[in-house]
Amino acid sequence: MSLALTRRLALIAFAALAVAPLAQAQQPAAVTLLNVSYDPTRELYVDFNKAFAKHWKEKTGQEVTVKQSHGGSGKQARAIIDGLEADVATLALAGDTDALHAHGQWIPKDWQKRLPHNSSPYTSTIVLVVRAGNPKGIKDWDDLVKPGVKVITPNPKTSGGARWNYLAAWEFAKRKYGGDAQAKDFVAKLFQNVPVLDTGARGSTITFGQRNQGDVLVAWENEAHLLEKEFGAKFDIVYPSLSILAEPAVTVVDRNVDKHGTRAVATAYLEYLYSDEGQDIAGRNFYRPTSEKAAAKYARQFPKLNLFTIDQSFGGWTQAAKTHFADGALFDQIYTQK
Repeated sequence: MSLALTRRLALIAFAALAVAPLAQAQQPAAVTLLNVSYDPTRELYVDFNKAFAKHWKEKTGQEVTVKQSHGGSGKQARAIIDGLEADVATLALAGDTDALHAHGQWIPKDWQKRLPHNSSPYTSTIVLVVRAGNPKGIKDWDDLVKPGVKVITPNPKTSGGARWNYLAAWEFAKRKYGGDAQAKDFVAKLFQNVPVLDTGARGSTITFGQRNQGDVLVAWENEAHLLEKEFGAKFDIVYPSLSILAEPAVTVVDRNVDKHGTRAVATAYLEYLYSDEGQDIAGRNFYRPTSEKAAAKYARQFPKLNLFTIDQSFGGWTQAAKTHFADGALFDQIYTQK
């Protein structure tokens, strides 16, 4: 080997060694996010987190790991307020998320204005799940108050899904029987048929689906489809004549993302829920997408329903919580009579 060639190879090797540390230094440090969510979103976010991590790596070169925490929505909100360091909160109802502002100003008051559709990237509703063949002949809400019908639903004091269940039943009775007094009597009878109150929606699904308790499960639509998917012909889904438009909302937890230095990636994480891939993942996991494209793709699995909103019938979550779920309010009056 000539002296000139030897010197040339040495220079190339030296240049490579010099560039390697620079490239390594430019590689962004890996980041971890904590998504604190409600019970039935486990499967949704397992799928979504993988997709987002791949997207973010391709876009920025940064590795991102998303950890998940699940439980009753109200309990999860309280956990954040008490110090659980969520970067994002994806809770079951805006009322629980509002508590993050009211108790410690973890988020701004106008948090819902930061993302489309009042920060609800997907919606759902409440349906009835019965044993195969529907042995109790359950067709609508009024069948749930019949003698001998055991109803499985979680506790509205701890579960966001349970609050949607309760309010859907209340509004049905109010419209059918004439007013709030009649609705209160109806919902009281319904809860007299509830043998156990689990703290969250997934707990009630397990009670009904795996422990075989109850004749009917009042459930999120996606939970009903997951039961059907897992157990096949053991269950049937009954769509009631009236139900509620459930709008789970999402937000970054400002105090925590600023503390962790994760605001940019946490914001991108929530924005990706509105992307074509994010909306498709929502539909695959039996949530109703908000984009027209994904909604059309999954239209067959989501029957059109007569739905009302929390704002239309209850004046929004602040008023509904005060009237129905605060200590000493209507739910406590109903359930303590049992």
